[in-house]
Amino acid sequence: MSNSNDSHGLTPWHGTTIIGVKRGDKIVVAGDGQVSMGNTVMKPNARKVRRIGAKDGGEGKVVAGFAGATADAFTLFERLERKLDQYNGQLMRAAVELAKDWRTDKYLRNLEALMIVADKDTLLVLTGNGDVLEPEGGIAAIGSGGNYALAAARALSDYEDDPEKIARKAMAVAADVCVFTNDQVTLETV
Repeated sequence: MSNSNDSHGLTPWHGTTIIGVKRGDKIVVAGDGQVSMGNTVMKPNARKVRRIGAKDGGEGKVVAGFAGATADAFTLFERLERKLDQYNGQLMRAAVELAKDWRTDKYLRNLEALMIVADKDTLLVLTGNGDVLEPEGGIAAIGSGGNYALAAARALSDYEDDPEKIARKAMAVAADVCVFTNDQVTLETV
């Protein structure tokens, strides 16, 4: 994803591919690890997919992956965690409320990131335009390599039932095609 800081004389940050695949009662969210600035790989092993919504030191029941500016994404992770606490872990309600805030709050409106979030029942894409999208066919992808991963996953879904295999193969395709995506994949399952 490109940062629009070009107009301010800064080098744009590019990168990332995040994919979510839902099959049956299993949802997988995977992301690559590359952070690029211009034509330079700044970091090959960033962790852009993580669990959130943990209570009392337990494992989070929501998995979130981001594409865009890292600091912006962490702000959104924190806000989503607060919304999950506020709405008793109800992902859809928390996501809708976050999207409302993201669209209307002056500070949040300037954040440049997209998110894929999932719990055991729901897979969603959240955007800064206030969109909460439930993907058709249980597959969503974002970021610079998102369209490559999405196309690969859709093609694979006719032949493969395991969402982890679909996600890993789709990420491999994106890494082969998109120069802002690498093969250092982080994967979380709910």
